[in-house]
Amino acid sequence: MNAVIRGVVKSAIIRHGWQVIGIEDGFDGLLELNRCRPLTLESVRGILPRGGTILGTTNRGNPLFYHLIREGKTVDYSDRVLENFRTLGLDALVAVGGEGSLKIALELSKRGVPVVGVPKTIDNDLLGTDFTFGYNTALETATDALDKLHTTAESHHRVMILEVMGRYAGWIALESGIAGGADVILIPEIPFDIQRVCAAIRQRSERGSRFSIIVAAEGAYPAGGSRVVAHEADERHAIERLGGIGQYVAKQFEGCLDMDVRVTVLGHLQRGGSPTTFDRALGSRFGTKAVAMVAAGEFGRMACLRGRTIGTIPIEEATRDLNLVDPDGEIARTAEDLGIMLGR
Repeated sequence: MNAVIRGVVKSAIIRHGWQVIGIEDGFDGLLELNRCRPLTLESVRGILPRGGTILGTTNRGNPLFYHLIREGKTVDYSDRVLENFRTLGLDALVAVGGEGSLKIALELSKRGVPVVGVPKTIDNDLLGTDFTFGYNTALETATDALDKLHTTAESHHRVMILEVMGRYAGWIALESGIAGGADVILIPEIPFDIQRVCAAIRQRSERGSRFSIIVAAEGAYPAGGSRVVAHEADERHAIERLGGIGQYVAKQFEGCLDMDVRVTVLGHLQRGGSPTTFDRALGSRFGTKAVAMVAAGEFGRMACLRGRTIGTIPIEEATRDLNLVDPDGEIARTAEDLGIMLGR
């Protein structure tokens, strides 16, 4: 995200001579005037290789449905956001986020806030863009973990399960699994049959392969079953928190495999660290494009990557649905052509 911030600030100041205000902690920062600060060329110096964001972020802040935990109710603070937007003298808002954040941006746009969007999510699940920034870095982290798991799995003759993020989309699991030489990949788009998975691992063992590598997307679930969640959606958690599919699969193996099974949950390692070259360049391009969209008055739209070109798409279209893996598409077929078992 720092690459996007840097791209916006440098382009806005160098090309247009505009002032840029950074809003801290996502939309929560627009609820209070003291959570906004000027961003200058000096503010963004040296942040390109840094992961995360210098402004902070949250995936829970929604001013349209703000949870007051102590009172046990939800409040619409959109009027306060609009008032603070005007008080700060802002001419446009660059909203950097995933499906949830951009849906909030869309609603604020309908209420009169001039908004342009930038697609940020490691899940790569936004429509209308070939890639979201952050995805490539998370993918590299997952692939590196698989490379490391291979050596210990082979040495100790174990079944190693790597649980990765992605929510309801299986992009991270599928592409890292292909790149990392996984034997089984479980993704949300293909409900898995645990007996078929067990049979595939036993067949590998019978052929002389004394270890197996499984990549499980956090949103994967068994056919006829449901997703494993760490926390259900409630007054504290606006959305359910997925997690635990790796341990679930390992437990199912107890009755059908005579092999040692270990689980690694990659977790938030996927969200940290220095971003890849691809993500630094893509974030920079998205940031400068956002400024160009503001200059052209292209509000209510999101920057997107199509092929090698940065274009725009209506935010409403980009958030209409999730960009999911096609179970019968080319990437899934590639995995199966490589002998990777997808749980079906």
